[in-house]
Amino acid sequence: MRHVTSGRIMPADIPARSTRRPVDAAALARVAARLQGAPAAPWLHGEVARRMAERLPVVRLQPQRIVDWGARLGGSRSVLTAAYPKARITPVEADAALATGGAAVPTDSRPWWARLLPGSAAEPARSELQVPAGHGQLLWSNMALHGSADPQALMRRWQQLLEVDGFLMFSTLGPGTLQGLRDLYRAEHWPVPCAPFVDMHDLGDMLVEAGFADPVMDQETLTLTWPDSDAVLAELRSLGGNVDPRRFAGLRTPRWRRRLLQALQARAGDDGRVALQFEVVYGHAFRAPPRHLLQAETRLPLEDMRAMMRAARGKP
Repeated sequence: MRHVTSGRIMPADIPARSTRRPVDAAALARVAARLQGAPAAPWLHGEVARRMAERLPVVRLQPQRIVDWGARLGGSRSVLTAAYPKARITPVEADAALATGGAAVPTDSRPWWARLLPGSAAEPARSELQVPAGHGQLLWSNMALHGSADPQALMRRWQQLLEVDGFLMFSTLGPGTLQGLRDLYRAEHWPVPCAPFVDMHDLGDMLVEAGFADPVMDQETLTLTWPDSDAVLAELRSLGGNVDPRRFAGLRTPRWRRRLLQALQARAGDDGRVALQFEVVYGHAFRAPPRHLLQAETRLPLEDMRAMMRAARGKP
């Protein structure tokens, strides 16, 4: 059984840092494939989805079309349905094979008549290429961004899938994640246990550069505890893997694993439980109207021209 406590830190309390993630792209792809084959989303993802949903009431827009990015591992269907029962929720997977197989579609056990209500039907999962530009009024991404080798490129894709003035809600892991494990590896003179995560200030800058407006970022630190070090390793494996290029080159031995377990257990508290911290970053932003520099002759897509005219008139 896990225990979790949290402590929130607002942006003004955290010094800005520039942290682009150097990752091994091949290792990242292998980890993603393994996680997608899991029978269910990680427990932590469901907990973060619940916490992120608590932030939805601050947004006045009531979306009717929602893009649930990375729906299978995001574990967010229930919180989105509870928040917007009439909305059409489109689960989207970056992995086209997963989308085609429909593995991201949750079982709908409600009565037949409830499934006929507007927005209540569970759509098949789509690949990102099957979703038209401007489809969503809300793009929701729970715990997916840190699985991308290029976070800003992913943000640009999100921006394309939103209509003008649609909004983005996302969560991801921040650089304070697994600091205790990093300290342990450093003390043992081992390579790093995981790749660095991007700081929320840098994520906010990326949002603006990707075409979003009014980004709001905050974070909280969740402390999870487990009864023993074996449970810690099992949980960490369900959350991902080490994709840092500086990691151990090759497989570890059973002897090394026993040493790791002993080192983790040595850090247990008075109650015998082993604790690790996860920094969770939350982001919220709107898709800004398109801007074009006018020259002697300027050609604009018709949809961009309409969006610019609506923005100038102050209409949604």
